[in-house]
Amino acid sequence: MISYKDLGLVNTREMFKKAIEGGYAIPAFNFNNMEQMQAIISACVECSSPVILQVSSGARKYANQTLLRYMAQGAVEYAKELGKNIPIVLHLDHGNSFELCKSCIDMGFSSVMIDGSHLPYDENVALTKQVVDYAHQFDVTVEGELGVLAGVEDEVSSEVAHYTRPEEVIDFVSKTGVDSLAISIGTSHGANKFKPEQCTRNADGILVPPPLRFDILAEIEKQIPGFPIVLHGSSSVPQEYVKIINTHGGALKDAVGIPEEELRKAAKSAVCKINIDSDGRLAMTAMVRKVFVDNPAEFDPRKYLGPARDELKKLYMHKCENVLGSAGTVE
Repeated sequence: MISYKDLGLVNTREMFKKAIEGGYAIPAFNFNNMEQMQAIISACVECSSPVILQVSSGARKYANQTLLRYMAQGAVEYAKELGKNIPIVLHLDHGNSFELCKSCIDMGFSSVMIDGSHLPYDENVALTKQVVDYAHQFDVTVEGELGVLAGVEDEVSSEVAHYTRPEEVIDFVSKTGVDSLAISIGTSHGANKFKPEQCTRNADGILVPPPLRFDILAEIEKQIPGFPIVLHGSSSVPQEYVKIINTHGGALKDAVGIPEEELRKAAKSAVCKINIDSDGRLAMTAMVRKVFVDNPAEFDPRKYLGPARDELKKLYMHKCENVLGSAGTVE
């Protein structure tokens, strides 16, 4: 059993409390490798923002759980070296079983998500409570989910979205004891979040998705006032990255994301954690493709992963400063 506290990590409890009071959201950035982690930490230190390092089940398999633990510990020390001891959480994204959540808790994660949203309601409650009961013994915080997001990202996929039912949230939170709740109000996983027929086109011909259901969010806030709410599938899919990818050998069609102004509005509510994964993938892929096309003789990984890391940092700083409002919240 390895305690996250020995790694210098924190759980989400105090972080979320401050975010709700301050009207901002904590960035939850997914990472799989060293360059992504470097970009996340350097961006958040420079912005004076707390951060959640998010690891999916697939990322855990890819990077190795032992290496991930030491990378998280290294992230804490790296932040200090850069000059600021920002609060850092290591979080399991979309855990799908008690066994996976328990393994992550035992290996030093400070927060886990148990996603039972695909199960019948009572089974979701029972599974979530099982994880909460175990996690809370070690002061690890737990995120549950009600409602289903459409789209595909990593090992999570669903053809159809099911909005969260506000009438269920009090019962779910009280029965499970979760520390935060992921809801479905119109965000979606992946870079191709919506079908073209679901969108309209603006004057520039850019696809615009249907607006988020802020009415559902408002009703949920009424039911559980002050309770930490989480938005998954919240990448904005910057069209400049899509363009770079497609003009440098890529084939991304109809890639559309959540407008950043809608995410900023959500961040001012009880939404205190916003997950961003696809935007980072797009930024990284765009820069790697650009180097390969512009410099086809290049074969040094540092020469294409370095620019990708720099672009990631720029993207993450933008998210903290202009979208989530988390910049400047760490003294």
